[in-house]
Amino acid sequence: MRNNRAMTVRPHRIAVLALDQVVGLDLGTPSQVFGTARATDDTHFYDVRVCTPGGQPVRSTGGFQVLPDHGLELLDTADSVIVPGIHAGTALTSGTVEPEAAEALRAAYQRGARIMSICTGAFVLAAAGLLDGRRATTHWAYTEQFRRLHGEVDLDPGVLFIVDDRVLTSAGVAAGIDLCLHVIRLDHGSEVANRAARRCVMPPWRDGGQAQYIERPVPKVTDSSTAGAREWARQRLHEPIALRDLAEQARMSVRTFTRRFRSETGLSPAQWLLQQRTDHARLLLETTDLTVDQIAHRTGFGTTASLRQQLHQRIGVAPSTYRRTFHPRPAPAAHPQAGSLTGTSTGDADDATALAEASPR
Repeated sequence: MRNNRAMTVRPHRIAVLALDQVVGLDLGTPSQVFGTARATDDTHFYDVRVCTPGGQPVRSTGGFQVLPDHGLELLDTADSVIVPGIHAGTALTSGTVEPEAAEALRAAYQRGARIMSICTGAFVLAAAGLLDGRRATTHWAYTEQFRRLHGEVDLDPGVLFIVDDRVLTSAGVAAGIDLCLHVIRLDHGSEVANRAARRCVMPPWRDGGQAQYIERPVPKVTDSSTAGAREWARQRLHEPIALRDLAEQARMSVRTFTRRFRSETGLSPAQWLLQQRTDHARLLLETTDLTVDQIAHRTGFGTTASLRQQLHQRIGVAPSTYRRTFHPRPAPAAHPQAGSLTGTSTGDADDATALAEASPR
């Protein structure tokens, strides 16, 4: 899959296949997100329509019925097919799906359509045989149930979404929005995807490999929260930031701050700071013509080698490769760096050392 500017010739046709007990938010996500993907002249890039088996009404989990305008014949001409999550039915209980729906999905894939699922929609794709031997994900709460029914699928419940050739699966609820934005970015580049995200009042992206937010206690935000220190750090990513600096901003001891920070964010201060710097570097790679060397300094990595190492560890590609994929225009080459790339993950170091390594040199 790659950027496809030819898709602007006509809207990319998306068929959303709703089955009984469809999750309401999942059902509305494709039309909302893809519907906001437009050219600067307001031309729509996608045409999203909903169908059901036989064109019959189906029940939603929100207590309302869906009255579709189309039956399964919509899949015959769709460029992409999306299956929203469901909260009941044989796909969840016995790993099977209505034969006509399964056949329509397989036929769409065989003729070259892109197939996607949101949340437990992965159960439907698996029941149709489209996930056999593939990596896939679904809502973390359904992990054991999915593995019991579909041992032939390489399930990874710890990520937001997975792209395996033309079959894409996402985790629960909001992760479907992330997947739709990712597809827009693949099809039309970051500028279009970012505009769509702004219209949806969403962050431009979250990594597909980012962990799902598995259930854990949420601490109350009080005057003793580390939120203020985190915001202070976000405004100074280009500067050296030590653990003691963060603790002082929160008016806590280093020990108390570290414990409370992990409780509130699920990360150590070092891990969080590296994540913020990497996210900011990705934004600059996508939206500016700054050299990689300049971006490394502006995001606090200090050197191109350090930025390259962290980007590769987190998303598996070099800065130049990431930019070629998501930047809408050619960008200047980074200054050449001498020497080889070496080092170990900061996850193996204590917080103080890791924060020092993540600061500018």
